[in-house]
Amino acid sequence: MAKKKIVHVGGNNSSNIGTTETFKPTAESKSKATRLRVISAILWLLAIGAQVVAISLLFRQPINMMWIIILIVIDLALAITGSILWKKSNRLDPASEKNKFLFFMQSQLGLVVAIIAFLPLVIFILTNKNLDAKQKGILGGIAGLALIIAGVTGIDFNPPSVEQYTEQTQRVEELTGKNEVYWTKSGTKYHIYEDCHAINKDVTTEIFQGTVAQARELKNITELCKFCENRAAKEVESDTKQEKLLEIEKEE
Repeated sequence: MAKKKIVHVGGNNSSNIGTTETFKPTAESKSKATRLRVISAILWLLAIGAQVVAISLLFRQPINMMWIIILIVIDLALAITGSILWKKSNRLDPASEKNKFLFFMQSQLGLVVAIIAFLPLVIFILTNKNLDAKQKGILGGIAGLALIIAGVTGIDFNPPSVEQYTEQTQRVEELTGKNEVYWTKSGTKYHIYEDCHAINKDVTTEIFQGTVAQARELKNITELCKFCENRAAKEVESDTKQEKLLEIEKEE
């Protein structure tokens, strides 16, 4: 099997973590996260603005359903894009699980915004006396569907945390003595060994090399390959036994 191209992920390491330290993002990662959050906030404000305009159209006669539908679609596009960027920012600069409320708000803010950006519109549609039953059914159905789509998109089903990054990085460092892993474009796990059979396949053209945090930031990979973990654990155990034998020989 031909040796695969190893692509080292550019930029600084994503944290200053050591085996006894808590994960801290680098200044570069925090800067990127802040920029993404500002963009997300702007997009979300525009989404809420689109909803406000749509609500105002409900009180104008005749009801312009086409424009209301267009505004719902714009609202949805802005809300989804904002949520995607927000979740990416959390992978760069995750929240701590120590404060459960703040952790939930930072991790699931996309869901909260989705509710704010669509639920009032749904309520105004269903309670508006200017709309007949058919119009309420059409507009209410579209707005309700948009609410569901935006809400599901806004949820982070596996939110990153400082504690998670710390634990995962320390595990790799315990096994290898360094914070260095490998992954592929389509992979769902990061690896300790670049020659692992699960990653070194014929269909693989290149293997990326970086830190545990970078694997999460760039590809949202959250799990260590079990083959690599077991292999590394055996090597650590073998090295430990070898060291003990050498100590015994020295004592004799």
